[in-house]
Amino acid sequence: MAYRSPLLGIVRYLIKWTLLSLPLSLIVGSLVALFLWLLDWVTNYRMMHPGLLFLLPVTGIAIYFLYRLWGKNAEGGNNLIMEEIHEPGGGVPAHMTPLVLITTLLTHFNGGSAGREGTAVQMGGSMAHLLGRWFRLSPLDMRTMLMAGIAAGFGAVFGTPVAGAVFALEVLAIGTIRYNALLPCLIAATLADIVTLSWGIHHVHYTVSALPVLEHSLLPFLQTNVALLCKVIAAGAAFGLVAYLFSELLHTIKNVSKSWIKPGWLIPVAGGIIIIGLRYASGTADYLGLGVMGQYSTSVSIVNAFHTGGAGYWSWLWKLVFTAITLGMGFKGGEVTPLFFIGATLGNAIAMLLGAPPDLFAAIGFIAVFAGATNTPIACTIMGAELFGGSYIFYFAVACFTAYYFSGNTGIYHAQRISISKTDGIDLPNETLSHLRERKVLRNRRIFSLLLTKWRK
Repeated sequence: MAYRSPLLGIVRYLIKWTLLSLPLSLIVGSLVALFLWLLDWVTNYRMMHPGLLFLLPVTGIAIYFLYRLWGKNAEGGNNLIMEEIHEPGGGVPAHMTPLVLITTLLTHFNGGSAGREGTAVQMGGSMAHLLGRWFRLSPLDMRTMLMAGIAAGFGAVFGTPVAGAVFALEVLAIGTIRYNALLPCLIAATLADIVTLSWGIHHVHYTVSALPVLEHSLLPFLQTNVALLCKVIAAGAAFGLVAYLFSELLHTIKNVSKSWIKPGWLIPVAGGIIIIGLRYASGTADYLGLGVMGQYSTSVSIVNAFHTGGAGYWSWLWKLVFTAITLGMGFKGGEVTPLFFIGATLGNAIAMLLGAPPDLFAAIGFIAVFAGATNTPIACTIMGAELFGGSYIFYFAVACFTAYYFSGNTGIYHAQRISISKTDGIDLPNETLSHLRERKVLRNRRIFSLLLTKWRK
């Protein structure tokens, strides 16, 4: 048998995935740039024409029939891509890209509370599958290609390539990370981010002021303030519980609306009407749309949450409800940017209660609620360092890991698998969050039925 150098195999692997990542990154980076440019225009136009909100129910009907006529399995979104990685089946359709791009823009155009990560990830996954078919990749390489597509979309849309690469590895299963695709994901995310920036797209920059130098700290090399650390841990638990609340409310609204509202096209109509009512019940339009920047300097937004008084005590709850109804009742977009809003405004409120730095706690909430809702604490810690600087990475890690455990075995992606349960450490390699939720629902129904029977007797 001829001797094969391991170094030669590594070089061949690097060359192979660099060549495969180049067209993927060029396409996904360009699509993300186009999407962000259009999203910025749509958001500004909607703010200038507030009456567009009243067309939201009509837009919901259009989105419903677009997916009904041409969507096929594309409506599965991020979950479809994750399912295809776990168990290859029907594939990820290429028409997912124009569908999710158009319907997300329609959602934002009329004031739906949604994000952008889902759109970018779905465009990345669908283009990765298309290229994989063109290149006739093996099933194993196709899985890696899909993960690289997720990384490219996520890294480019937020300007966080390292977090994007780790997110693609970490999001598939709770408790495990697939390192076999690490280099392809990092290459794809980095190149896609470069392509997006090359188109002249600029990401929002957040500023967190430096903490004072401590004379006495628990860990001098980290300048850790013990009192501040305790506050971060408490806040991390709150962020995790809010992530749990968001995930459960989102899935409950989806299930209840499908069960109670017939025919299906009435679901987004009802959702649009509820959003209109909530806008006037809250007395502000700040919870519509993306929420990164507000229409006015006093608006509640992610950017303003980094300043004292930049959010109310219940701003996070309003955004949570707006988003859960928007996405749970048929509109399109991502969950992550609204989670950033929820976390940043909640962090601001907690900082006011605990006497902590509002900018630091807004930054911590920004990533920690996301970590709890997606079960990706490592990716979110890295995202914190990429967005806010590495000086606070210890606090970022503490908050994200705490939120991850307090969010329980739940999450926004029902196709995510539970490799290792958070609560008891038991291996559940084939268990998905959707299966776990279904069992919980059946168990609760049985308990309710038994209690009702005993009460009648």
